[in-house]
Amino acid sequence: MSVGGTTSAPLPATSDTSTVTSAFSLTDYVVFVLLLVLSLAIGLYHACRGWGRHTVGQLLMADRKMGCLPVALSLLATFQSAVAILGVPSEIYRFGTQYWFLGCSYFLGLLIPAHIFIPIFYRLHLTSAYEYLELRFNKAVRVCGTLTFIFQMVIYMGVVLYAPSLALNAVTGFDLWLSVLTLGIVCTVYTALGGLKAVIWTDVFQTLVMFLGQLTVIIVGSAKVGGLGNVWTLASQHGRISGIDLDPDPFVRHTFWTLAFGGIFMMLSLYGVNQAQVQRYLSSRTEKAAILSCYAVFPCQQVVLCMGCLIGLVMFAYYQEYPMSTQQMQAAPDQFVLYFVMDLLKGLPGLPGLFVACLFSGSLSTISSAFNSLATVTMEDLIRPWFPQFSEDRATMLSRILAFGYGLLCLGMAYISSQMGPVLQAAISIFGMVGGPLLGLFCLGMFFPCANPPGAIVGLLAGLIMSFWIGIGSIVTKMGSSMGPSPFNGSSFSLPSNLTAVTMTTLMPSTTLSRPAGLQRLYSLSYLWYSAHNSTTVIVVGLIVSLLTGGMRGRTLNPRTIYPVLPRLLALLPLSWQKRLHCKGCSQDLSVDPMMFPEKMSNGMLKGSRDKEAMAVAEDGPACQGSSPTFILQETSL
Repeated sequence: MSVGGTTSAPLPATSDTSTVTSAFSLTDYVVFVLLLVLSLAIGLYHACRGWGRHTVGQLLMADRKMGCLPVALSLLATFQSAVAILGVPSEIYRFGTQYWFLGCSYFLGLLIPAHIFIPIFYRLHLTSAYEYLELRFNKAVRVCGTLTFIFQMVIYMGVVLYAPSLALNAVTGFDLWLSVLTLGIVCTVYTALGGLKAVIWTDVFQTLVMFLGQLTVIIVGSAKVGGLGNVWTLASQHGRISGIDLDPDPFVRHTFWTLAFGGIFMMLSLYGVNQAQVQRYLSSRTEKAAILSCYAVFPCQQVVLCMGCLIGLVMFAYYQEYPMSTQQMQAAPDQFVLYFVMDLLKGLPGLPGLFVACLFSGSLSTISSAFNSLATVTMEDLIRPWFPQFSEDRATMLSRILAFGYGLLCLGMAYISSQMGPVLQAAISIFGMVGGPLLGLFCLGMFFPCANPPGAIVGLLAGLIMSFWIGIGSIVTKMGSSMGPSPFNGSSFSLPSNLTAVTMTTLMPSTTLSRPAGLQRLYSLSYLWYSAHNSTTVIVVGLIVSLLTGGMRGRTLNPRTIYPVLPRLLALLPLSWQKRLHCKGCSQDLSVDPMMFPEKMSNGMLKGSRDKEAMAVAEDGPACQGSSPTFILQETSL
């Protein structure tokens, strides 16, 4: 998905191309088509099973009956896009194993969602994550969050469909628009007809294909260069095995602190508040199953990261023994892995096709998740609250139409991506620019009881402005610097190298000619700190505006929308200290009387008949409902 592959380093038409293209045989095409047929079959099976009896809950939430393992594999596949499969080995090949320390961020990046975000979302019985914003703030904040997410995903899904197809076309001669149309149509059909259950089970199948394809490359590649021991030796001799870089400078692209701690915020924006992931948590049978699925992602993520790093090291060792051709030396970074696979697996019919199937499994899983989550938020946040009279049958049909509509929009965005040229990298980066402010908005609501709706809206706008300012400023700066000497690979921009969501990154140059100063220095902030910086901006601005506008004075606060930070921290103190501080019930649950606050109906609105009564009850005696609301009131007063 590198822009360098489309603008900076076009591949010349040489005789090498035909050689590489011929490596993709009839058997390889059969393997690739088999992936599409099986994915479609899984989707149609779940569509036909119970046809005519489907409800909106079954279509959008899999009837909330999914098990732990399929949900975990679907969570893994959702942002393990095709460009991540191409990007991580390229990063390791060019810069060494420093990127592997991103795995250190996975622990807290998944532990925090499991114990903070999932319990709150699950107990509120949500369908869309943005329903939380209405329960915590008001409808205006909910709509702002929803529109921000739709903008983010619409830009994202067209790029993630087009860019891998472009790289594959450049290397193998695989027809560009045939692959784009085939993937888009197949994905649209099984997502729209089968709903979330079809998406999750196809994700499980596609995850297995991704594992198998990458494992094949590692086994065959290491065998050809004398084993993994020789791979490690060659990489060490050439400085590709990185140590721990403890430089605290946030403007250095990759250091231990940047990867291990900046990566936590990136993970939280993906696995904590992103609708595509939240929807899978909420489709689980129980809250415990949702938490276990989040836990199960951790070892899977580590395995995927290690496999990507191993492919990069095997590729490096392979090209030490079998030097690159001139064409390969001039290729963009996102094409390195494809050239390597075509070189490595030629003469082994079916295996190049297996890797291409692995590549497009990443695209299918990511795009189908985008379709389904967009249809869900559009239906639950923008349609049903305003048209609550929709019958179940009409709502189900409309949900399918929305999924089809977003599928067609994805194909349109893929075409627009092909016409964007240098602007394409801005589109790629928008996904990451929006993730941080949305994380900040949810954190503002959960952790700060004094935050109010005006503070939430102004904070979100401030976060988006700051995000786009730094992100686009960085891109423009790098475009200007790309006019200078090019990196060794002939491409001015490197592929984003984020494993879990490659489009979270802003495309960074692979070399730094001089240390920037002033505003240029701000633009060189490492992409892994973007989420932290932007979410902090939302929280700080939101709190300031909330305090200036009176906080929650005169407004009712639902305790179930707040995570009681203060009592949870005090619960860590020795018992004697807790008694001195009168910390009664610090370790108790968040549960409160369900009659105290309005709940969500199936149409996404609050129960109007009980709304005012609940508000009155809350104002008359909130402290008598248990210890958790008491602590929340204490935090509010603080």
